[in-house]
Amino acid sequence: MAPGIPAAMERPHFIGIGGAGMSGIAKILTRRGAKVAGSDSKESATAEALRTLGATVHIGHAAGHLADDATCVVVSSAIRADNPELVRAGDLSIPVVHRSDALASLMEGLRAIAVAGTHGKTTTTSMLAVALTELGLDPSYAIGGDLAGPGTNAAHGEGAIFVAEADESDRSFQKYDPEVAIVLNVELDHHANYASMDEIYDSFETFVGKIVPDGTLVVSADQAGAVELTRRVRDLSAVKVVTYGEAATADVRVHKITQRGLTSEVTVVLNGKYLTFTVSVPGRHYALNAVAALAAGVALGIPAHNLASALGKYTGVKRRLQLKGEAAGVQVIDSYAHHPTEMTADLEAMRGAASDARLLVVFQPHLFSRTQELGTEMGQALALADSSVVLDIYPAREDPIPGITSTLIIEAAQAAGADVIAVHDKERVPEVIAGMAKPGDLVLTMGAGDVTDLGPQILEHLSS
Repeated sequence: MAPGIPAAMERPHFIGIGGAGMSGIAKILTRRGAKVAGSDSKESATAEALRTLGATVHIGHAAGHLADDATCVVVSSAIRADNPELVRAGDLSIPVVHRSDALASLMEGLRAIAVAGTHGKTTTTSMLAVALTELGLDPSYAIGGDLAGPGTNAAHGEGAIFVAEADESDRSFQKYDPEVAIVLNVELDHHANYASMDEIYDSFETFVGKIVPDGTLVVSADQAGAVELTRRVRDLSAVKVVTYGEAATADVRVHKITQRGLTSEVTVVLNGKYLTFTVSVPGRHYALNAVAALAAGVALGIPAHNLASALGKYTGVKRRLQLKGEAAGVQVIDSYAHHPTEMTADLEAMRGAASDARLLVVFQPHLFSRTQELGTEMGQALALADSSVVLDIYPAREDPIPGITSTLIIEAAQAAGADVIAVHDKERVPEVIAGMAKPGDLVLTMGAGDVTDLGPQILEHLSS
């Protein structure tokens, strides 16, 4: 039986309740019986879903939205100090709780799996959530994206396992005490919070150090940053380290990955035995994520052959190479990729899945700081496409940085031989793409901002 509601979470108020991470926690608390309220900047399907569950959701931010009897105010790192609801919380002496602390409180008393890494967290967490549910283990989970199957980013289960996406961007993953931690990769990102790779490694080491005694670290044997992290934490004698990947030294070794259209067949060697299973999404990186999920489940004592079969039931997460539709013989697919490594992986996956198709990309850079540090690499990644349209930078939580624009990416792409153009008015993109696309082409909308909204509009233009 899952634990109840922490006292501080009986009447929580969420600022930014519609966000991926915030809404998941709010959903779990609502299902546990808490009186949940909150606000968000705009109306959304997520806000309506929360209302359906019984939460009170206000649109817009105003001091009056915060009830006097709220037991806490939950915030993410994106909430600014001058938010009127946060200011009112201070006036009323209502405790302010970071999203990660709220999530940590929900995991107490459960067998937690925390999934970390610069890329692949949402997919791997989702794979575990789907597989454990398929096996009848009724897990709780909190994910940074909506599953394509159940169509939600969180669940309150009655089972003993809690699977959580662990965010390194603001060091909040250091709040968790997992029984099993997964580290998929370690790369420099989130430049507003990390100045160097040493700071990244220190942060991940702290995360690994929070694994409970006799717990397990599941870590990539292939990715350079993860290998270096493994070297640094090998002396943590209370933690078992299980490596996975294509390296000959991996504890869970990938023998072969065979891509079959939009699926993959994976064969691993585990405890000296070969095990083959299907991954129902395209791309080598997703196959490796599935192997990480397999290793984590086995670390909890779940039979490998049962888990391998259940992993095949995973059909994807919204915005992770999600097919939005087809019109005039053109398929439109949506990708959340916004870091060069992610962009390259998704573009290569699309190439592998449809090698004869022409690939057109609509890319929206995410964050000025990321573009400043990685814009050249983003442009080089776009050289994998046949043609690309690059939008202006999506600022999210950041203020502009003088001189940093999407031109940095465009120039790097052109230097790499890419066919790329700038479109500054996002509303023009559907018309531009409809004029470029031909039957048999693939169109990929890519980025972590609102570029995802363009998929249906492109399909509409293609149909007209």
